[in-house]
Amino acid sequence: MEKKRSVSTDNRIDYGVILPVFLLCLVGLASLYVALSHDPNHPPVLQRMVMQSVWYVIGGLAIIIIMHLKSKWIWKLTPFIYGAGLAVMLALLEFYDKGLAASTGSKNWFKFGSFTFQPAELMKIAFILMLALVVTSHNVKYRNRNLSTDGFLIAKMAAVSLPVFVLVMLQKDFGTMLVFLAILGGVFLMSGISWRIIIPVVALFIVVGGGTIYLVTTETGRQLLYNIGFKSYQFARIDSWLNPFHDTSGMSYQPAQGLLAIGSGGMFGKGFNISDVYVPVRESDMIFTVIGENFGFIGGAFVILLYFILIYRMIRVCFDTNNEFYAYIASGIIMMILFHVFENIGANIGLLPLTGIPLPFISQGGSSILGNMIGIGLILSMRYQAEAQRDGK
Repeated sequence: MEKKRSVSTDNRIDYGVILPVFLLCLVGLASLYVALSHDPNHPPVLQRMVMQSVWYVIGGLAIIIIMHLKSKWIWKLTPFIYGAGLAVMLALLEFYDKGLAASTGSKNWFKFGSFTFQPAELMKIAFILMLALVVTSHNVKYRNRNLSTDGFLIAKMAAVSLPVFVLVMLQKDFGTMLVFLAILGGVFLMSGISWRIIIPVVALFIVVGGGTIYLVTTETGRQLLYNIGFKSYQFARIDSWLNPFHDTSGMSYQPAQGLLAIGSGGMFGKGFNISDVYVPVRESDMIFTVIGENFGFIGGAFVILLYFILIYRMIRVCFDTNNEFYAYIASGIIMMILFHVFENIGANIGLLPLTGIPLPFISQGGSSILGNMIGIGLILSMRYQAEAQRDGK
């Protein structure tokens, strides 16, 4: 009897999702050790390694707890989670860490002694849940879809998104804003809205994107952006992306050094714990430069492969689960992780500008790890709860 229960439980757990996450966490610990060990500012390496490990454990516990939550509980809790997230984001506008705001230009961190926390990382999950609830409840009510009902759904999604976007804008965190837009875009595309609406919206985004490129690359455009509130440091980041070696003593120093570090790794890398190229704040959004320098193209490709396997397994879980609410949750989580990976690695190799977005499960940061682990917990709960229903429990 005990053996039968064990087999049944094993069937509920998707090890195809757990394995790549576990391997990415190991890569994260190894990369963090290298980054901290070669930091000339001599950070407390052991203390930070232990803290990162603690966050992995906390994230693992969160996965176990969330995996056992039934969809109806998540459904009922979602409005409260979303409301609490907005309240915390609002409080952040007053009680943000002044020191970090002065150095980064963003008001997105709480600080309690030596402990810092970024509420936006958990707000991403709350936002995904609320969008999933809104879309699911709308689609259940309006089975016969038309342009009018689709327009109503868009209005609902906008009402949920607007408070979040306003609060993130007030925190002056452009990178996080892009993540929220990616989440909204993913759920929007999967929501069943007519292509007669989706195609014009996509075209509009292309036009806006092209216009933005024009604005940030011309003097006239930049002057207009200055007048509406853009800051010099934001343009400096763009200049550093367009020409990383134009001012290596200033803002371009970090991306230029990152490219040199990755390039110096070659095909197979220099070997573990070798760091000949200094990259500032390497343990955070520049952690991929450690992988590139130590393990070269092969190591970087392996990490990217792990992310693709993870995304593929999450998509499989989504298709295998006959639950509309879960499907929209999965869409948001997949877009969140995919955009993080795309933006972070793209910025490290010079394809995209730096926005301060961490690499999921690898970069240092407890709030990022916890947010991503909660997302994985929600994905795993889909398979776990579906198999539990089949077992009649």
